[in-house]
Amino acid sequence: MSLLAHRSGRAAALLAAALLASGCAKAEPTAATPGSSGSQARQQVATPSGPAGAGCTIQRYGTAAFDLKTAVVGFSQSEKEANPFRIAETQSIKDEAARLGIANLKTTNAQSQFSKQISDVQQLIAQGAQLLVIAPLNSDGWEPVLQQAAARKVPIITIDRKINARHCSDYLTFIGSDFVEQGRRAADQMIKALGGRGKVAILLGAPGNNVTTERTQGFKEQIAAKAPDIEITFEQTGEFAREKGQQVTEQLIQSNPDIDGIYAENDEMALGAVTALKGAGKKPGDVKIVSIDGTRGAVQGIVDGWLYAVVESNPRFGALAFETAQKFLDGEAVPEKVVIADREYDAANAADSLGQAY
Repeated sequence: MSLLAHRSGRAAALLAAALLASGCAKAEPTAATPGSSGSQARQQVATPSGPAGAGCTIQRYGTAAFDLKTAVVGFSQSEKEANPFRIAETQSIKDEAARLGIANLKTTNAQSQFSKQISDVQQLIAQGAQLLVIAPLNSDGWEPVLQQAAARKVPIITIDRKINARHCSDYLTFIGSDFVEQGRRAADQMIKALGGRGKVAILLGAPGNNVTTERTQGFKEQIAAKAPDIEITFEQTGEFAREKGQQVTEQLIQSNPDIDGIYAENDEMALGAVTALKGAGKKPGDVKIVSIDGTRGAVQGIVDGWLYAVVESNPRFGALAFETAQKFLDGEAVPEKVVIADREYDAANAADSLGQAY
């Protein structure tokens, strides 16, 4: 892409966001070039948390302006980077920082240990971080970090999971997917797969965060509203992990051998479920699996017939996170939540879309 084209695209995106904030326009996901983390991240809908002008500004937050290129920026990853979502998420942050010339990006990984993530972020603050981008493991328990960040007026952007805290006091904004809507979309796919009738199991994500709660909420609400003849007969946490998803599905097959569908709240659990189904002698399509994430392995599972559909949860936050931070530093109001757009995969597009999965 030429520099002129890039600037034109960025200007258009900022203009659209400004119009939305003023109530003059409705935001729509924009087209993007597959494979580009920046273009993928710009597929967004900025969702103000209240009336126009109610967003968070640098003046309200009490932060002194600084130059992102020379600032110390801390990024805290929550989970082991064996999960493709986490690999793509971290790489997106690093790639965008490099593209923008941010010279002092410090990254940590909590290895799925919440106590370590708290100490990781505290250490980033002690090292002089002027901006924190956090992918939280849990939504609760952040008070020690929030107190230290507030004392130094360090803005916090959370990505992919929320923290339970006060907007524009404890944190600047949350950037992520609409998880309730993801659950609804997964339910729509399950209804289609089963013809509106059957028994369904839910492989729940990890407890203690909003992603699990909201994906479950959206799925159940949509099933109840649109397909009362679908019965949810089994629910158990697979902790967003492939091995645990396999173990839970093995138990499921023993206790519910007549199960018709499995809703996995992420792709790793779905792929674990596939392994369990294979071990039980099932054939592709015997049990309809719908999951959320959009990893390449899951999209390949659709091609191979083991998965029915996958709703993407876009991990490419880098461009959107730093663009939001820059808007804040430039004095613009930032909403409480910024929603990144998610695509969908099924038998009609999976083979042609493998290259766009992560």
